[in-house]
Amino acid sequence: MTETSQIPDDSRARRNVVVLVLAQAILGAQMPMMFTIAGLAGQSLAPNPCLATLPISLIVLGSMLAATPMSALMQRFGRRTGFVTGTMFGALGTVTAAYGLYQASFGLFLAGSMLTGVYMSAQGFYRFAATDTASDAFRPKAISLVMAGGLAAAVIGPQLIKVTAEAMVVPFLGAYVTMVALNLGGAFLFAFLDIPRPPRPEKDAPKGRSRRELIKTPRIAVAVICATVSYMLMNLVMTSTPLAVVGCGYTAGTAADVVTSHVLAMYIPSFFTGHLIARFGVERIMGIGLAILAGAGLVGLQGVELGNFFGALVLLGIGWNFGFIGATTMLAGAHRPEERGRMQGLNDLIVFGGVTLASLASGGLMNCSGGTPQAGWSAVNLAMAPLLALAGGALIWLVLRPRDGEDTAG
Repeated sequence: MTETSQIPDDSRARRNVVVLVLAQAILGAQMPMMFTIAGLAGQSLAPNPCLATLPISLIVLGSMLAATPMSALMQRFGRRTGFVTGTMFGALGTVTAAYGLYQASFGLFLAGSMLTGVYMSAQGFYRFAATDTASDAFRPKAISLVMAGGLAAAVIGPQLIKVTAEAMVVPFLGAYVTMVALNLGGAFLFAFLDIPRPPRPEKDAPKGRSRRELIKTPRIAVAVICATVSYMLMNLVMTSTPLAVVGCGYTAGTAADVVTSHVLAMYIPSFFTGHLIARFGVERIMGIGLAILAGAGLVGLQGVELGNFFGALVLLGIGWNFGFIGATTMLAGAHRPEERGRMQGLNDLIVFGGVTLASLASGGLMNCSGGTPQAGWSAVNLAMAPLLALAGGALIWLVLRPRDGEDTAG
C-alpha cells in the first residue's frame, strides 16, 4: 500500500463543512440577536422584572425538549431534513415573537421564544454533522471550522440589531422581522449538503449501548459534564450582560458591542482549537477552557466599568470555546456509529437542560439579588464557582483514573 493511498479522502467532508460554516454564519446570526434583545424586550413586556430573561430561558428549554426528537429525525431521515425542519420552526417562532411584540403580549412573545428553541436545537447538530463524513484525523478540525462559522454571525447579528432594533415604531420588532427573513432564506443552503441518510439497521445489526450504559461510560460522562458546565456558564453570564450593561448606565448599542466581542471570542479560537486538541490532547484543552472561564468570573467581580464587561465577556467566550469544542471532540470519539443518534440526542438534552436552568437563574440573580445592577452582576459571577468545581473535579478524576476499553468507541 502506497503512502498516498493511506491518506483519507476528506473532499466530501470539506464540502459539507463549507455548507455548515455558511449556515452557522447566516442562520446563526439570529442567536446573538436574540440573546442581546430578548431579555431587554422581555423586561419591557414582563409583569415582573425577575422574569426579564424568561424568553431566553424558553428558547433554551425549547432546544432541550427538541434535542431528542431532532436527533431521531436526523437519524431516520437525514441531516438535511432535520436542518430544514429547524429553520421552519425558527421562522415560525420569530413570526410569533414579532406578533407578540406588536400586540405587547408577553405570553405570545414567550410562545415564539419557545418555538425558536427548535431552531437552536437543530443548529447544535451542525458540529456533529461535520463529523459524519470526516476521517478521524479531520474530525476535530471539522468541528472547529464549523464552530468558526459563528465568527461571521458574531459580526452580522449585533450589527443587524443596531440597524433594525429601532427601525419600526415598536422597539425590536424590526429585528424579529429580520430574523424571519434569515430563517426563510438560509433554509436553501441545505440543498447543497451531501451527507448520506443513515441506513436502516438490519435486524441482526449491533444495537449499541443503551442510554444508561452510555452515560455511565467515564469518558462520555465527563464529556457531557464539561460540555454542560461550559455552556451553562456562558449562558448564565451572557444572558444577564445586556441587562447589567444597560442597568449600569450604558446604552443598548454598547450592550450589543459587548455581546459582539463575546461572540467573536467564542468563535475566533475555533480556527486553531482543533489543532491544539490534536497537538496537546483534548483533556488539557478542556482544562485550560475551565480555567479561562474562572478568569472571566474574577474579572467580572472586579467592577462594572466598561473594560470589566468587555474583559469578562471575551474570556467567557474563549473559555466556552475550549471547553465546549473539547467536550464535543471527546464525545464524538467515545461512541459508536450505531449509538450516534441516541448519544447525541441525550447529550444535547442534558446540555440544554442545564442551560435552561442557567438562563432562568440569570434573570433572578441579575434583577432580584441585592436590589442594584452592580449587586446582581456580582451574584451572577459568583454563581460560576460551584459549577466550575464540578467540571474541574470530573476532568481531574478522568485524567487520573486508569484507562479501560469502555472509555472509547473502539
